[in-house]
Amino acid sequence: MKSLKIKITSILLLLPTLLLNAQGVMKSVEGYSPEIGLMIYMLEDLKDRITEQVKDLDQSQIDFLYDDDANSIGSLIMHLVSTESYYQTATLEGREWTEDELARFGMAGELNKEIKIRLKGKPIQHYLDLWDEVREKTLEKLKTKDDSWFASDLEEGLNNHYIWYHVMEHSANHMGQIATIKNRLPE
Repeated sequence: MKSLKIKITSILLLLPTLLLNAQGVMKSVEGYSPEIGLMIYMLEDLKDRITEQVKDLDQSQIDFLYDDDANSIGSLIMHLVSTESYYQTATLEGREWTEDELARFGMAGELNKEIKIRLKGKPIQHYLDLWDEVREKTLEKLKTKDDSWFASDLEEGLNNHYIWYHVMEHSANHMGQIATIKNRLPE
């Protein structure tokens, strides 16, 4: 029965994305260079799918830990915010976080017991609003870049494209963790 519930949940989570995104056709987002536009498409698709998974959760569900080593859904969303903000600042602005940015976005770069405690009690909209704020800036800054910048190295063996691929795949990994946590929520 649990296996069937997981399969049905997976299909239901994918369905809105398929309907919104022209039956799963990937396309470059207008207003960006072609390669960056494809990455934007993937970033936005994942963010939409994660938001759809969590937007209606109540506080107990957002803060739920299925064991002492687990992360809550709220802390995972904040971790995605931190990751994107960090790489946005580093690659798009070529600098480190300011003290204010570190306080607002950096706390969940590393998820540990102290951070998990600090991230309790905030509604899901708090995390989603922060993610919207960070994403808006990412989209704005990426419009000023081209595919040549995207392919350029930050250091030997590490280019901007790979960094943003990492942000994208990070979201995909945590989307799976969020689905697992949701399947373990008390009924």
